[in-house]
Order: sequence, then C-alpha cells, then structure tokens
Amino acid sequence: MPTRKGSVRLFKLFGITVYLNWLWFVLAAYYVQYRTNVYSSALWTLLEFCCLFSIVVIHEFGHQLACRSVGGTNHDIVIGFLGGVAYVSPPQRPGAQLWSIAAGPLVNVILIPIFSVLVMVSSHLGWYDKHADVYELLHNLWYINIGLLIFNMLPIYPLDGGQILRSLLWFPFGRATSLLVASIVGFIGVALLILLVISSFFVAPASAIRLGIMVLFILSSCWSGLMQARALAKVEKAPRREGFACPVCKAVPPRGAVWHCGKCRQGFDIFETQGVCPHCQTQYAATTCPECGNLRPISEWITSSSAPPKL
Repeated sequence: MPTRKGSVRLFKLFGITVYLNWLWFVLAAYYVQYRTNVYSSALWTLLEFCCLFSIVVIHEFGHQLACRSVGGTNHDIVIGFLGGVAYVSPPQRPGAQLWSIAAGPLVNVILIPIFSVLVMVSSHLGWYDKHADVYELLHNLWYINIGLLIFNMLPIYPLDGGQILRSLLWFPFGRATSLLVASIVGFIGVALLILLVISSFFVAPASAIRLGIMVLFILSSCWSGLMQARALAKVEKAPRREGFACPVCKAVPPRGAVWHCGKCRQGFDIFETQGVCPHCQTQYAATTCPECGNLRPISEWITSSSAPPKL
C-alpha cells in the first residue's frame, strides 16, 4: 500500500494533496525503455507516461470528490509503483461507500467517448501519415484508459470492482457478511492472477514481477478484509449497552472489549470504564462509533438517566 513515506508533495487541489512516491520514477524509467520502439522519439513515450499519470490522478480525484459529496472525509492521494490510492473515509453506509468507490471508474467511463472522438478525428484527418506520433499517442491512450477501467473493475478486493461488489452486497447482507464474501472472492481472484503471473513471466518478466507485487498486496488486503469481517461479525452479535447511542447514526454501542487502546493496544469496553483504559490508565474523552466511524465525545453518547452521570 503506498504511503506518504518516501513521497514528494506535488500539488494541492480542492483541499486534497497529491503525493508522488519515488518508486513511480522507477516505473517511469522501465516504461520509457520498454516502449522505446513505439514512437519516433523517447519524448513521445515520456508524454504517454505523463498522460497515464494524469488519468490515474483524475481517477483518484473521482473517489475523493464523491466521498466529500456524501459527507465523508478526504485525505491524501498517493501515486506509487502499483498505481494510485485515494485515502478516503466515507460514511459507513452502503450507498455512500458505493458512490465513493464507483466514482473512480466512472471517470474512466467518461474519458472513453472523449478519447474515441479524438481517435476518430485523427483518423479522418489522416494523421497516421502526417502526424504518426500524435495518431499513435491518441490510440494508445484510448487502450490504456480501457485497460485501466477493465482491471479496476475486476471483482477482486480491494480493487474498485471488489469494493463495489462489497458495497452492493452490503444492502441485503450487512457490513460484515458483505466484506467476508468480497474477501473470499478476492482470494479466488488472487489464485487466478498468480496463474497469470506464472504464464507471463517467460514472455514479459518485468511486467510479471510488477503484477506479482500487486498480487501480494491484493492477497494481504484480502486477508485483512477477512479478519475485519470476523471482527465486525463479532461486534454485530455482541449485546448492546443501553443508555448510550452514537450522536450521529443513533446506533447503540456493543458491550465488550471491542475498543482498543491506542497506547497499549489492549481491548476494553470504553463505556464500562468511563473512557479510561483499565490496562494503562489512558483517558479517552471521545470514541469512534463501530457503525458509522464518526469520532464524538463520550458525553454526547449518553441518552438516558440509566447511564453514568458523568464521564
């Protein structure tokens, strides 16, 4: 997973900061060398790579702006060796999650007719003879955009397609079951991708290695999703603590050690201990709702006189 570590700040737009990981330059060097015979000059290959970068960035802004439109929280965009990641925190509702994820591929869908018109115009004007490099660039960008869309829409968690599948399953089956199913489908997808890596290694070893690294990331994310699904199922089945409710979504919090101290990492019931970790005595004035993810002061959770009078 790309992080801001080892990244440089490029720009800030709409309150969203874009970072570029140094591994992207490794990918750029390989890309230019690998496609050196496509154009008359390496500068055109570099221009194609810059256009690819722009498509990825616009895709990630689609996620960010969609998340903001449903009341979510925006963070950073990091572009790395495996592509782009938009760090977003949409509300824990299936509709909000679905829109925040689907908006990224929707950007690629919108780009299809734009590139299609440019390709048709270049063909009509006979640029394949007069301006061969421009003609080749437009055609290649059309294929690149389509390829990114198809890959992202694979129903493999945590790719966009896998997260869209999870959001759709969330409506009838709930948050825990939908994540569980999406993670299992992701494991099946990983097995198929491993076969693809093996079969392509002898044809294009560098591309196979990059895909193999991506498969490892996907496998790790599927495992994390599976563990999170088990934890969510445990929370959903836990008895509820009457007298408290989330100020945002009104969900009654569960009983039990489902909160974890940020200092000692031990689990505890934050409402039973009135915001104090019983293991290291760290005091918490606010807590995160397991249902909607919003952080609110513990005092705002009190709904009846049956709750402790003071926290």
